[in-house]
Amino acid sequence: MFYGLLMGLILRYAIPSPDPENSTVHNCEIMTNTPGTLLLNITDRLYEYEYKREVDKHNMDNRQGNEMLQKVTFDSEIFFNVLLPPIIFYAGYSLKKRHFFRNLGSILTYAFIGTAISCVVIGGIMYGFVMAMVSLGQLSKHDFYFTDCLFFGALISATDPVTVLAIFHELDVDTQLYTLLFGESVLNDAVAIVLTYSISIYSPQDNTDMFDATAFFKSVGNFAWIFAGSFAMGSVYGIFTALLTKFTKLCEFPMLETGIFFLLSWSAFLSAEASGLTGIVAVLFCGITQAHYTYNNLSAEGKMRTKQLFEFMNFMAENFIFCYMGVALFTYQNHIFNALFIFGAVVAIFVARACNIYPLSFLLNLRRKRKIPWNVQHMMMFAGLRGAIAFALAIRDTDSKPKQMMFTTTLLIVFFTVWVFGGGTTQMLAWLRIRVDVNPDDEFNQEGIHVCTDSQPGVNSTKAESAWLFRIWYNFDHKYLKPALTHSGPPLTTTLPAWCGPVAKLLTSPQAYQNHQKDDGTDYIIGNDELSMYHEDREREVPASCSGEQQGKDVPKPEQPVAKDNLQEG
Repeated sequence: MFYGLLMGLILRYAIPSPDPENSTVHNCEIMTNTPGTLLLNITDRLYEYEYKREVDKHNMDNRQGNEMLQKVTFDSEIFFNVLLPPIIFYAGYSLKKRHFFRNLGSILTYAFIGTAISCVVIGGIMYGFVMAMVSLGQLSKHDFYFTDCLFFGALISATDPVTVLAIFHELDVDTQLYTLLFGESVLNDAVAIVLTYSISIYSPQDNTDMFDATAFFKSVGNFAWIFAGSFAMGSVYGIFTALLTKFTKLCEFPMLETGIFFLLSWSAFLSAEASGLTGIVAVLFCGITQAHYTYNNLSAEGKMRTKQLFEFMNFMAENFIFCYMGVALFTYQNHIFNALFIFGAVVAIFVARACNIYPLSFLLNLRRKRKIPWNVQHMMMFAGLRGAIAFALAIRDTDSKPKQMMFTTTLLIVFFTVWVFGGGTTQMLAWLRIRVDVNPDDEFNQEGIHVCTDSQPGVNSTKAESAWLFRIWYNFDHKYLKPALTHSGPPLTTTLPAWCGPVAKLLTSPQAYQNHQKDDGTDYIIGNDELSMYHEDREREVPASCSGEQQGKDVPKPEQPVAKDNLQEG
């Protein structure tokens, strides 16, 4: 009840609402856009009318206005506010942090630069097809602008290889392939959502056909602000939940613990939307933060319940969206099927995917110690399916003829990629000779041996094999963030300067001192949704033999995984 009162207070008074008395008065003869809400003043009485759809000769048939079809046509906001948040949150909450952060540079490159390349390439190709359609008389010159083509490029660039990843998980495919593809799809969705919004607000002041530098940089700045603000909003909610579960006794009440965990995670989405940011990006990074910190403070029952809860919600939301796609193909009343536009979109997504994967992989391989092989690149190219995110972005705005054509084309592309490429995943894995039945822990140890033989003697394998960005983050996280937000890691009294003593004592729990005394010299890395303990500062057999102390001997076999009795959860 208190939570509801607090959220209602914020929504009622923190969000400015338009004053009907000060609303814009439009002249119907010179209006160029469609208002979402129309206030009509008749004899000093104000009536509100909400925009529903445009009725034109291209979509006017005997089914128009069918009451049953209207009932099964959901409001597009339901997808963004109800169905997408659980899917995105679970993607962040179930992320394999150990492999994700070790490939962080490559994943960020594919997600940000790759999505931008895909958007521009698709937009350029589609603009060529639109000009061809204009010359053939299928479109008017003022129906489609270049910004509309870029908008379509941004929304169709949202990859969602849920079918492929499910098969990868069942077959235990190569860890590097799974990590790169899953990490790219998670961040790519967030980038595509913010990118579509930034393009939609691009409005040149003079000529809509000409490039406007001011409007362009305004859109770029808007993209950076929304993404950074949403990232900060989600992280703040994750940190607050971690501190709440650390310094309270919620773990003694698993049901209440799970409920508060859910409400605070959902609040990240609501707060970001209320602040004019993107709730999808906020809830993604909230999920990553919750998994990295809050999860370690939960009780054993709370961990199990949160995992099962969000896994179930993700499963139901995804299945509902895919089911609704099939329904929408026949019940949506404003479809526009254009064969040339659909063919151009199919060609464009393949060309854009190739321009994304192959050049960026070549550049990444110049610096990566473990190269991305050609068969992995081909599989990433093949696995660029479109799914729930692209569908939700397309159905959110179907007011105009171009947007209705985009929605119909997006729906058909989702069907085509899921059925053809999702169904051919197993055959493609065999044809490309991608490794299957790979144990992630064995993969981790094998990479440690490889790096140890190629790097300087005595260098710790976990740090030597990782990118410099990961090493900086890892050291900072282990020394300061993890001890401040969880019960694991070295106490802050041993890592912070002496003048920070009061703050260090305040943020360090008694359990942290006990864990430090019991597990002195250990480090914590979250991997495979567990908090696994790896001894980093002790000499291992593998580094010792690799460092030259036993010259002439073969490299020993990988060290066996830590025994079950040595695993602890923070």
